[in-house]
Amino acid sequence: MLLPAAWSSSPAQPFTSALITEPEATYAARRKDHLSSHALTEFRKNPRLYRNKQLGLIVEEERAAFVVGRAAHCRVLEGETEFRRRFAIGGPINPKTGKSFGQDTKAYAEWAAAIGKPAISQDTADLCDRLTRAVREHDVATSLIAEGQGEGVVRAEFAGLPSQIRIDWTHPERGIVDLKTIDDLDYFELQARSFGYAHQLAFYRAVLAQVTGRKPEVHVIAVEKKEPYRVGVWRFSDQVLDAAARENLAAIERLKVCRAQDCWPTGYEQTRSFDYLA
Repeated sequence: MLLPAAWSSSPAQPFTSALITEPEATYAARRKDHLSSHALTEFRKNPRLYRNKQLGLIVEEERAAFVVGRAAHCRVLEGETEFRRRFAIGGPINPKTGKSFGQDTKAYAEWAAAIGKPAISQDTADLCDRLTRAVREHDVATSLIAEGQGEGVVRAEFAGLPSQIRIDWTHPERGIVDLKTIDDLDYFELQARSFGYAHQLAFYRAVLAQVTGRKPEVHVIAVEKKEPYRVGVWRFSDQVLDAAARENLAAIERLKVCRAQDCWPTGYEQTRSFDYLA
């Protein structure tokens, strides 16, 4: 299956010129009629799960880890001012201990709801500061985010379907920069395979190229969430991204068939053979 013919190696507009600036809630609301990398990954793994979420039969919970991840991305990529504007820091004080209630308590939940924006503990805010310092002290990582725009949105018709992406950071000339937080940097490549980073980033690359007419570079900055907060940078090769892109395109064709037939398999309808020992 061919990759988009619009891709060109000739000089063109900066990648940042294709970006739309909008709140995360607006982007989330458009998921119902636009394909995203997350939705495509879910479909590749389990079409039935993808469809049930689309119908609202399964609602993803807002886990504390998700809020922490978004907070870290905001602090590292968009700076302290935006970080403090978007997140409430601290929490109500427990009079018995003189310390903040835990994030899993009713008192904390009520406090956060009253504020009207995502809330994080002071410990989490301090962690975000440490992650930011670590990234800024890494020369390659710093060069990738020295100029550009964070949380830029791109929408385009890709492979016959309206699609959208929200890029962590877009460098005007080098393209896509994705930030990942991780427990142990030594396991990044294993985690990348397990979570399908190549497929996610190949989708980003394809949609951005569809609009700009040229193929961006793709980098990932990974930073540890614990001492010594090591930072690593990976450039995803064109060979890996092209292979993932072909699998994405094949999945989109299957998605079109599922929609046309209103048939959403789990992938386990047939008997499988177990013929090996681990």
